[in-house]
Amino acid sequence: MSKKILTGVVLVSALFSCSPDGGSKKEEAEKVTEVADDKPTEIMAMLLEHRDFNYELVSNGTVAALHKADLRFQSQEQIVKIYVKNGERVVKGQKLAELDRFKQQNSMEQAEESFERAGLDLQDVLIGQGYSPGDSARIPPDVLKIARIRSNYEQSRNSYELARYNLDMMTLYAPFGGVVANLTAKEYNRPEDPFCTIVDNGSPEVIFNILENELSFVNLNDKVIVSPFSLNTYSVEGRVSEINPVIDKNGMVRVKAVISNRDNKFYEGMNVRVRVQRQLGRQLVIPKSAVVLRTNKKVVFTLRNGRAMWNYVETAQENTDSYVLVPDKINAGDSVIYEGNMHLMDQAPVILERR
Repeated sequence: MSKKILTGVVLVSALFSCSPDGGSKKEEAEKVTEVADDKPTEIMAMLLEHRDFNYELVSNGTVAALHKADLRFQSQEQIVKIYVKNGERVVKGQKLAELDRFKQQNSMEQAEESFERAGLDLQDVLIGQGYSPGDSARIPPDVLKIARIRSNYEQSRNSYELARYNLDMMTLYAPFGGVVANLTAKEYNRPEDPFCTIVDNGSPEVIFNILENELSFVNLNDKVIVSPFSLNTYSVEGRVSEINPVIDKNGMVRVKAVISNRDNKFYEGMNVRVRVQRQLGRQLVIPKSAVVLRTNKKVVFTLRNGRAMWNYVETAQENTDSYVLVPDKINAGDSVIYEGNMHLMDQAPVILERR
């Protein structure tokens, strides 16, 4: 039914005049009233229908690289060349830095010479025992073993291989593709420990915790949506990759998910918001903006014949922007008001806003 609003506007004016004997004069106040009709409230509405619903579990987490390595030189020789800088992307096997090779090169050459001399001594021992060094298949294993010991062949070979390995270690290579980080060393100085870190941010992990009673809602390969705290408008999808089967002293379970970092927005140690989603099938879903509170009860307004109709409702699961509606007074096909409903009353006149 139509309502009338009575608005009273009181205009008061006073006029004081002074007479020669100090007297004053006051005019009467004037009252003006007007009556105005209700104006329809502009609203937005949608047809209620069954659609797929994703249950969401929200948590906070941190980003950790799937592959990360602190690289160190095994020698403390002076750095003669650094080929990369922080933030630079490298590929597997790329040269990162190099130490002064003089001492190790000299040691390797000496070891190589000793190894060659031991080889000649081995031949002399075998010939002295009547065997041809070129026909090792005919030499008994025990005779060959004794000959190698007497000629110092095995020890010389081990020393040569170690010297060659140490020489190779004077140059640092990337063990996998990634980004250079934590590089503080300078050329012509001795290397710090570690020299740098290689971080593979291509498909990082997100580590987050859930409560013990939420464990039943999370399964391997469940979909996750991850957003950085520093960039709430940006998000990527991923999948749950690991659930630690241990509940800690705080009643929490550690979960990992692998995400894509195609835009390079995620960095090692970054704080993120994680939403774990599970498909619950087709449900009667309404946006959260359609639900308002009246005396601590949930109310949804439906549009009928240009009027907003008041309906008490019950909801089940929810996610970031939607509720699952328990069917009762509102059913599929009803027109639900989801904007302009904050101050509506039952049977208030409304009009659809044009956009």
